[in-house]
Amino acid sequence: MRTVRDAVFDIFRRYELTTVFANPGSTEVPLLAGLPDDLRFVLALHEGSVVGLAIGWALGRERPALALLHSAAGLGNAVNAITTARENRVPLVIIVGQQDRRHLALEPFLAGRLDRLAGDYPVRVDQPVRAQDVPGAVLRAFHEATTSRGPALVVVPMDDWQAPFDDETVAAPARLLRPVAVADADLAPLVELLTGARRPALVAGSGVGAGWSALVALAERLGCPVYQESFGGRAGFPQDHPQYAGVLPDDRIRLRERLRPHDVVLAVGAPVFRQYSYEPGPLVEPGTAIALVTDDPAVAHRSPADLAYLAAPESVCARLAELLPTPARGGAFSRASGREPYVGGPLRHVDVLHELAGRLPHDVVLVEEAPSARPDLHAIVPARTSFGFISAAMGGLGFGVPAAVGLRMALPDRPVVAVLGDGSTLYGVQGLWSAAHYRVGVLFVVLSNGRYAVLDRLADKHGGGKGPWPPFTEVDLGAMSRSLGCPAQRVETYADLTATLDEVLPSLATRETPLLLDVAVGVDP
Repeated sequence: MRTVRDAVFDIFRRYELTTVFANPGSTEVPLLAGLPDDLRFVLALHEGSVVGLAIGWALGRERPALALLHSAAGLGNAVNAITTARENRVPLVIIVGQQDRRHLALEPFLAGRLDRLAGDYPVRVDQPVRAQDVPGAVLRAFHEATTSRGPALVVVPMDDWQAPFDDETVAAPARLLRPVAVADADLAPLVELLTGARRPALVAGSGVGAGWSALVALAERLGCPVYQESFGGRAGFPQDHPQYAGVLPDDRIRLRERLRPHDVVLAVGAPVFRQYSYEPGPLVEPGTAIALVTDDPAVAHRSPADLAYLAAPESVCARLAELLPTPARGGAFSRASGREPYVGGPLRHVDVLHELAGRLPHDVVLVEEAPSARPDLHAIVPARTSFGFISAAMGGLGFGVPAAVGLRMALPDRPVVAVLGDGSTLYGVQGLWSAAHYRVGVLFVVLSNGRYAVLDRLADKHGGGKGPWPPFTEVDLGAMSRSLGCPAQRVETYADLTATLDEVLPSLATRETPLLLDVAVGVDP
């Protein structure tokens, strides 16, 4: 007898969902016991790491990844990572186990109220009415995750897996096509706006994805500066290009000043415009027109733009580069530079970043989760490929460690470096076990200052007095890493730093075991 489980496994195979990231419980055992040999199971020790690994895997392979969560406890633990997947626009199919359908009405032990537990962050949540509807729900979740570029959830009671599935209909298309061409007539208003601009500018966002060539062609045709969106989850433009002009400020006063010279600003794959602390006033000065190209409906609908296109950025940029005339402008544009290299004394995080920048290979995949060091990382370490800067756009901690592991699993021939704060590392430290167990050769560079330095800075800026949170200098991340099976080294001096990087980085692309560098740094002013 063909079962629901058999039908879902066939869907996994057909749509390349053959790696299952999970931390299972009893409600998932009927699915996993006797898992076929052609399906790979990857264990993580916390559900945040489960989804974090899946995020990295999906980013690296540029297609949906599969995660399995355990009822209310597992889904609840993973909500932070699910919000990151949504904000980073990473396609995930997430199956959530549920208690036996036959006594759910009595709310048995481990039954979960799951439909709204993750809030509005999933792009779809499905609780199939019948067991036989599960395969269609899983396939629809794959299509929804791909189309909306986000996490799609399917809640499956544990007894559904063994239900019969002979001659049943799968309520989803076997193949779904998404044409992306944009007609020249539809582009005419944007062509007119850019052709008449005296000093245009582009803002590149993570929504550009890996298709940089079209945006580069458009930038070079316009001969204008290109800014990176603030708090983006991914670099949207090569940051060693002469037209790259740095990351946009995340407050309105400095944003208006930075964009003041431009009469037209076109945001590509980026919202208009991402901010942090609230400040009153408009985003741009009067007289500056804003245009937007995005394939995210939510971004298109909420952005205060004069002209917005809901379309594939790569297709629009490629055609604009052909339609626009070449203006009489061009050249390099100034941007903020990094601080001076090491000058003696205790290590600072900028010293670590300088030494990394001089040694990282061109094709490095760099995952960042070091909030207090992020501005200096942007200034010192340019992203030279679309994977040269990956971060959590949502801002919740716990992304860096597991995402780096998932990325290296998906891209085994590329060097992967995670630059992390010690506070951030503690949120996703369980991912080190998965890195060690599955022999995933990521280099974790932890900037250890024994405190939440970014919070200290915010308290100083707020002016309301010192924050009540203590430092956590007792934490030994090296010992914690080794206890999880991941080798670790303590780095306390400049000589130790340079010697270690010289030893490790040349072989990083072929490394089969992870390594955590616990780098002692002071608190930069």
